[in-house]
Amino acid sequence: MPDRLGTREQKGLHAWAAGCVCRFVVRLALGVSILACGAGFPPAGAQSLEPILKGIERRYNNARTLQVRFEQTHTAQRRRRTERGELFLRKPGRMRWVYSSPAGKLFISDGKIFYLYTPDNHRVERTRIKESDDWRAPLGFLLGRLDFYRDFKRFISRPEGPDTWIVAEPKSDRLAYTQVGFLVNNSFVIMRLEVTGQDRSVMEYRFEAERMNPPLEESLFRFQPPPGAEVVDVESGNG
Repeated sequence: MPDRLGTREQKGLHAWAAGCVCRFVVRLALGVSILACGAGFPPAGAQSLEPILKGIERRYNNARTLQVRFEQTHTAQRRRRTERGELFLRKPGRMRWVYSSPAGKLFISDGKIFYLYTPDNHRVERTRIKESDDWRAPLGFLLGRLDFYRDFKRFISRPEGPDTWIVAEPKSDRLAYTQVGFLVNNSFVIMRLEVTGQDRSVMEYRFEAERMNPPLEESLFRFQPPPGAEVVDVESGNG
């Protein structure tokens, strides 16, 4: 859940997502190729976690829509910025981030294009999903792309009270992030997500009040620029 990756100091809350996002970085699909670890064997650290990983996959891969409140914190070069709001997801590839702080900020994916509106400069940034390196893209895993054994090669876990904290290391070193950490409860709900970038910046999402399969109309994911807003097409890697 920010601005575009590129001028990170000024637009630090963009990078995964990824999503992620709309691909779980652009896919944070939280998985790793079985072939990378030997045919038929889970990646390192995944054996004892397999019931948890499979439970998470079942929960989110079977969802059609999802609604959840979020708090998003980006930390880079000793600077920290927190934003809050509500996230709406619908398969395939639809997402709507409505920000209450800063008020009026909006991020929408219609499945093909990302739209970011920032009220401070009354500007819309438009990016094709396949070109985007936005940090929200990794959250595409919530849209049903979750496969731990496909994209990740190593898992480390520890208990946090009744919950489990899991760190996943991706198979590829060409992604915008180097690891993903997530906190899951015993109902397989992801409550926190932490993405570490190649530049050592960290994007953290905290989720609460998750609703699975609420009725969400397609019109919710259509973007209409506010009157008079500047609309700019942005390519990956540019601010």
